Amino acid sequence: MQDNNDYVPPKVWKWEAESGGTWASINRPISGATHEKELPVGKQPLQLYSLATPNGIKVTIMLEELLALGVKEAEYDAYLINIGEGDQFSSGFVDINPNSKIPALLDNSLEVPQKVFESGAILLYLAEKFGHLIPADFAKRTECMSWLFWQMGSAPYLGGGFGHFYAYAPVKIEYCIDRFTMEAKRQLDVLDRQLEGNRYICGDEYSIADIAIWSWYGNVALNEAYNAAEFLDAESYQNVIRWAKDIKDRPAVKRGRIVNRSWGEESEQVPERHDASDIDAKLK
Repeated sequence: MQDNNDYVPPKVWKWEAESGGTWASINRPISGATHEKELPVGKQPLQLYSLATPNGIKVTIMLEELLALGVKEAEYDAYLINIGEGDQFSSGFVDINPNSKIPALLDNSLEVPQKVFESGAILLYLAEKFGHLIPADFAKRTECMSWLFWQMGSAPYLGGGFGHFYAYAPVKIEYCIDRFTMEAKRQLDVLDRQLEGNRYICGDEYSIADIAIWSWYGNVALNEAYNAAEFLDAESYQNVIRWAKDIKDRPAVKRGRIVNRSWGEESEQVPERHDASDIDAKLK
């Protein structure tokens, strides 16, 4: 292991310069808006402001799944929030999400519009609002909630930990990569054991737990995030791979994962979505 003991933390840390690396220009130790800008508002009941990151596609997949189930009230406008350009720090966005992270949802179908932020909270809000993709049975619902919260608590170690130090950090630090790779593999093992004998995370019923977990761990396992599947020996988690491929093939997942996407193949980019035809045009 590398030996680097040169750095001594100061008594009081002060922000004096960007840390370097990808996303450094948007990181800062304070919250709040940096500029005044209202968010656009479309004609649909639900207004989504997001980007097709793992956290962002949770919500677009959920909405497309609801529409596939015939829930017309789940129609939505999806507006692109370019986090690289700091769109998440506009006054309009901060008004919905004081934490300045995508995704953010505004439900205009109510007399008093409801603001919802945090991807897990949005999934739960939509599941409860429309009565789909969440078990009705109390025990099964409790299990679903456990796995949803598992994802919300675990993913920062996969993304901000492993993903950052493996793929984005300006300096490759062996200790950090070893530490978070170990944790990422432990989490994949947790999932692999849970999926042994289960089609979905909570048994035979597809739910918001699958949507949340797949958006992170499914994409990593299928080498669609961080280009790290070989490094993680993802193929060895056979139950995870089977589950990840199964979910990826769902029509609603194919639709949801390309909404608010502005990179990659042209056929997989739908920066804004205002009705089904916006996606249909790309998937025809």
